[in-house]
Amino acid sequence: MRTSIRRSTIFTSAAVLLLAACGTSGNAESSDDDGELKLGYVLPETGQLAFLGPPMIQSTNFAIKTINDAGGVLGKPIPKVVGGDEAGQEAVAAQSADRELNAGVDAIIGAAASGMSLAIIDRVTGEGVVQCSGSNTAPTFTDYDDGGFYFRTAPSDALQGPILAKTIQGDGHKRVALIARADDYGKGLLDSTKKALEDGGATVTLAETYDPKATNYDQIVQKVKNSKPDAAVVIAFEEGTQILQGMIEAGVGPQQIGVYGTDGLRSEELPKLVAPANPAALAGMKGTAPASAANPAYVKALKAFAPSLKVLQFAPQTFDCVTTIALAAEQAKSDDPGKIADEMDAVTKDGEKCNTFAACKKLIADGKDIDYDGVSGPLDFTDAGEPGQATIEVYTYNAKGQLQTVSTQVSKGQE
Repeated sequence: MRTSIRRSTIFTSAAVLLLAACGTSGNAESSDDDGELKLGYVLPETGQLAFLGPPMIQSTNFAIKTINDAGGVLGKPIPKVVGGDEAGQEAVAAQSADRELNAGVDAIIGAAASGMSLAIIDRVTGEGVVQCSGSNTAPTFTDYDDGGFYFRTAPSDALQGPILAKTIQGDGHKRVALIARADDYGKGLLDSTKKALEDGGATVTLAETYDPKATNYDQIVQKVKNSKPDAAVVIAFEEGTQILQGMIEAGVGPQQIGVYGTDGLRSEELPKLVAPANPAALAGMKGTAPASAANPAYVKALKAFAPSLKVLQFAPQTFDCVTTIALAAEQAKSDDPGKIADEMDAVTKDGEKCNTFAACKKLIADGKDIDYDGVSGPLDFTDAGEPGQATIEVYTYNAKGQLQTVSTQVSKGQE
């Protein structure tokens, strides 16, 4: 559970006392509530997750346009988002967050990587500013002491792991090797997948993390081979390209055993990166990721807005971060981050269903409680400020190296 004290309430109270002491009339508008919702983002413009930057940044811009086309928030358009790079470097992410906080934003979208969010979360929430990530999946955030200001529309890996395990066992595999990058994302997804596999009767032949900054991965690949699995899971980001190349060379690639990835490897470009002259080298590889193409109307509209987009991973979830923040501000009748945070969970559940900002805004104006079902699916935030269920996509690569969706499945957690 998160603590429920909203720091901005404390800041506002202190400001009122200060104004009174200075002999003001008390009618000055709080800087936290100037009637204009200001947003920033800390997302990967460079670095190992740079391929995720365009869909998340463009979806942020698309959400803002959609909101402004519907009259904006509190009667005013959302101004241009204040952008910042996370770059896969904690120091860079922190500098970006500081610039946006100094610019007076009410909420920050991001970071993309769980590790980068952990680098900025204390800064952001400690200032009483809302933070919402569309891609943080590490279980760490569920119980993180964020003062009630951190939210995510991406599901915890505690929900993705069971779907991945079910997929592996559904393909008939009984001996599974698991390797993951040694960070909160990798460890969290490794643990949830391992537990689900063992609960299902599979033997986990290897469960090990590796340094994602290593210069080569021969040792971890050899450990996979030595464990004699009939399937292997690679929980990786950009470095997964080298690992997969090593596995193919060692005879434990997709043509010899079942090979599975997760959201960090879901990319149309992966086959060309692993084997430029032979994209079929990854044929049959499967993986799981929070669904990114399950809403055709949204996908069509986003691609019309940003025609150059190729990757859509986490775009829907990012759109839902922006929209949920905007609806919470409408419900609170304020852009004060503390008041927005108080309404974030409520606008996603236990009210009248609506699935666009415009429709939800009208219901709020009519005095109704709303239940915003996002473009990524129903959100139904738990008390931890995260989805109570997840729509997980199972993907694969065909003989031409093309990325395809096999199915989408719903995974439900505990309230």
